[in-house]
Amino acid sequence: MAAELLSVDARNKLEDLSGILIKPGENPYEVFIKACNDNHAEIRTLYETHRVKRNAQQKEKFLSADYKELVIDQYLLRLVNPTVQPGFKDERNCLVIWARPPEHVILLAAKVQQMLKQAAPDVWLMPVYRMHLTVLEVAFSKTPEEIEALVSTIRPAIPSIVSYTHKHRARLVKPFLSYDLSAFALSFLPASGEQPLSPPPSGVDVPAESITGGDDYTYHHLRRDVFDQVQAAGIEVGSRYQVPSAHITLGRYLSEADHDTPAKRQKWIEAIDEVNRWLKDEVWDKADAEFTGEWLVGQERGLDARNGTLWYGGGRTILLGEGF
Repeated sequence: MAAELLSVDARNKLEDLSGILIKPGENPYEVFIKACNDNHAEIRTLYETHRVKRNAQQKEKFLSADYKELVIDQYLLRLVNPTVQPGFKDERNCLVIWARPPEHVILLAAKVQQMLKQAAPDVWLMPVYRMHLTVLEVAFSKTPEEIEALVSTIRPAIPSIVSYTHKHRARLVKPFLSYDLSAFALSFLPASGEQPLSPPPSGVDVPAESITGGDDYTYHHLRRDVFDQVQAAGIEVGSRYQVPSAHITLGRYLSEADHDTPAKRQKWIEAIDEVNRWLKDEVWDKADAEFTGEWLVGQERGLDARNGTLWYGGGRTILLGEGF
């Protein structure tokens, strides 16, 4: 039974390495912003500190003489390989607000996936059409009936929430490969003075004076605002974590085959380091590069209010907001 399985989160907790403490009942994103003096450079520094520290921790785990095993997602394993448990169904229902990457970010993510697949052929890769950035996890691991009750409560507010990015535009830059013992992801930092790189908005855009944007309006400000709108709609947000991270999952491990010896694990770490060198040298801050390393959240598509069995990019869209 699914209930007997231990989730990846239980075995591989995503620790907040920013050092900021959140009290019950507070908007965690507002607390973070205030701790950073509402300064985009300070916010950016904590995002960078989080991903650099976490990668260092994970590298140590992979290369340690005490290494034991990967944290293989037992739910995904059963979905991908039905022979493990015939008839298995993932019944963890959730309610989320996602951002969908624009085409140029999808192309970059697919390129990174291709590079990693060469180093570890047995990894599971997230299909590009399912890639997403979780702006807000409203509720997780509920029954369909519990989620439907939440959807009914929030439904009147959904149109304004999902189109919020049409006039509130946060910019993410400097893609970087983050990883742990269960998965790997393309992470981004809030912009802080970089040259704009994204393609121009499609069609006729709204007047510039009606847009809240610029680097002072960070991705963390966007998350703060969406959190407030969901709470104002009458729902208590039940996110598992609110760490300073903006990432899209690229893949997960489903076997030890690519990592069952110290030499293989060393090869994997070297492949990750090589990808990050390539990103820094060939993608970051490059206006004429083959791949664009910037993401204006909401470009092409607005936010995606979604519910159902959402792990691994599944579920259904309640409403997709207006893009630019």
